[in-house]
Amino acid sequence: MKVLIVDDEQLARDRLRQILDDEEGYDVIGEAENGAEAIALAAKLQPDVVLLDIRMPGLDGIETAHHLNTLEHSPAVVFATAFDEYAIDAFEARAIGYVLKPVRRNKLTTALQQASRLTKNTLSEVAAEAQMQIARKHVCTRILDELRLIPIDDVICFRADQKYVTVEHDNGQDLIDDSLKSLAEEFSGDFVRIHRGALVAVQRIDRIEKTAQGKSRVILRDNSQVDDNELIISRRHLAEVRRRLKGV
Repeated sequence: MKVLIVDDEQLARDRLRQILDDEEGYDVIGEAENGAEAIALAAKLQPDVVLLDIRMPGLDGIETAHHLNTLEHSPAVVFATAFDEYAIDAFEARAIGYVLKPVRRNKLTTALQQASRLTKNTLSEVAAEAQMQIARKHVCTRILDELRLIPIDDVICFRADQKYVTVEHDNGQDLIDDSLKSLAEEFSGDFVRIHRGALVAVQRIDRIEKTAQGKSRVILRDNSQVDDNELIISRRHLAEVRRRLKGV
């Protein structure tokens, strides 16, 4: 079993590696100290299972697992956590593998044998029950065999186009695998739907204005390269856009 260890503490990584090096049937193929490193290494090394710390700066374990799911060869996951009754209850209710810190040898090997691939819905439910942040801080795009993380704070809008969603952000645009519906639900606090095929970051909207044809459209605060024709507000969503701009 190829294992990738992810923990922001060196001593914790050393402890896990020592246990697995002493056990037959495990090959520790890499270590990462944060979620972004974990995603990059998993894409490159294709581990069978990722031993993933929950509480990490930047990307926490739940969000990292979410992005690992988008890999072509998505690994199984075992979470490592200090005692947290909410997280443990959520893991046990869904038969998700976990180990408590400080990690014991028999608990670790048992959890690795029971490791499973986790769906997006499962991760969202666990995050909610464990009283953790549900909405991701990033979305990710796949470029060849690599995943690129795009901070939500950099996103201007999401636009649906047939089977794909384009994310327009400060550094360009990329295709992502998420549906517009799921993005609308996950980021409802920061984005508003302007028509059936587009979500715009509320903080990026300067005002609403009328076009020469009498339609309403969004004007962005920055000089974005987003096509104005994509920012027409449907009559169905106009009242909600106005409400969100007023901060009501």
